[in-house]
Amino acid sequence: MHFSKTYAQLLLTLPPELRQSAIQYRQLKKIINQIVAELNALGLSPDVLHKVLQPQQDTDDSGKGKGKQKETDDEHTRASIVYEFTTVADHVEPRLRLRLQSDHLPPSDAPGPSSSPSPSEVTVSLPIPPDVLRTALGSASLSDSQVSSDSAEIDPSALPSELVIPLVSDANFFRTLTEALNSLAAYLVTKRAEFETTLRTLSHDITAVARPSSSTSAFHPYSPFSSDPANISVSSHALAISSRSDLDTWRQIFQLYMEADIFQGHQERFRGEREVEDAEARLQAFTNELNGRISTGALKLRVKQSRVALQTFMELNNFIMDLRKYVTSEATRKILKKHAKRTALPLAPDLASPFVVRPDTGSGSSALVLSRSSARRSSSSEALTLSLLLVQALTETLLPIIPHIDDYSCVICTGLAFKPIRLRCSHLFCVRCLVKLQKRGEEHCPICRAPTVLSADRSNVDWALLNFMKDWFPVEAKKKLQQNEREAAQEEMQELGLDVKGCVVM
Repeated sequence: MHFSKTYAQLLLTLPPELRQSAIQYRQLKKIINQIVAELNALGLSPDVLHKVLQPQQDTDDSGKGKGKQKETDDEHTRASIVYEFTTVADHVEPRLRLRLQSDHLPPSDAPGPSSSPSPSEVTVSLPIPPDVLRTALGSASLSDSQVSSDSAEIDPSALPSELVIPLVSDANFFRTLTEALNSLAAYLVTKRAEFETTLRTLSHDITAVARPSSSTSAFHPYSPFSSDPANISVSSHALAISSRSDLDTWRQIFQLYMEADIFQGHQERFRGEREVEDAEARLQAFTNELNGRISTGALKLRVKQSRVALQTFMELNNFIMDLRKYVTSEATRKILKKHAKRTALPLAPDLASPFVVRPDTGSGSSALVLSRSSARRSSSSEALTLSLLLVQALTETLLPIIPHIDDYSCVICTGLAFKPIRLRCSHLFCVRCLVKLQKRGEEHCPICRAPTVLSADRSNVDWALLNFMKDWFPVEAKKKLQQNEREAAQEEMQELGLDVKGCVVM
């Protein structure tokens, strides 16, 4: 399928505002046809320009290619053609500069009023037929004595040393493309500001609906002066109070979101920004999994504000996906490539967007720079795309609102390290795992191998972290305490020699 049709179908899937600010690919294709017609009217058809402005490759006797300009005869006035851009007000105007050479004119490389071409200008010699000169100069500018009516030849002595041919349709092409890029840039700046505002509001809403138990009267802090670590428990009253918030629900939502790795991979086998098709499939899978859990009751949004916040969260992700689907550089690269192919007017081979106009001091002209390398040189920090920046803002703002259980787990049992014991080496373990280590007589820390295990006692309880876990992980803390109690009871029965699998009556 041609890119024009694919691009048109892509625009139909985007929001109307983004669609209106997008590159008008078909309109630019029509302007390219006008450029070709203008060049044909000047006698410089794309076929002629292609032979003139493209260096010819000759092969020597050894078969090795050698770059060489095409040699022509001298039956007509010769000229060097330069395709250049001049800055006019707030836009650029492309033009062809013809530096003429004949027996009556000084060579084009002789010192004179003409300025030297910029590094990107293409200069090639060719014989200029009289009809091309007549069109460029305009017949009205020549007197009857300078033009022979019989031979339709132009007197070479009447020719100036340079001819400048403005390309009106080509200027319209770059003006239209520049306006589209500026409109798109303004739209993206506005949408980014709206995105960041919505993101801040969403973070406040999620904070309100996913509050911990300390925001109610159910929280009772523990301390080494008023509490016995052996008798610490999580009350059912605290669980009842926390059930009126959606703390656990949002923790599960964010867990699913991180596991989906929608826009950017974080695993060892793949890291970096994902392809559009892969990201779109992952977003759809995440949406289906989320809707399935909500419909079956596995995820319950008890607070109305949570349902509104979840809808906003999904809208932000869909907006990022729309940006990923619309690749501005691809549309611009394609149309510039078609421009160079149809008109034979040379552009840099490594095309990208947006293009940068680099002034050429001294001559008043400028070169059109269309390379990714030049864009990287302008600012190395711009390597990240806008969609990736928005993804980072989304994850860095929302995900830290709710603590993740993996950050507070015991490295031995991988469960929540409730009743946390912090050794003198600063490593953290749950109380049951540390008791098992001490019963086996293991002295060294499992992480750093420091001799700190056997010396641990009640003074090593991390009371601040204990209160934090009880506050933010009430469900997990209660399960871990129940598991610890069962294990402790089983160990006591084994030490007494009793069968813990069942009671046998003799």
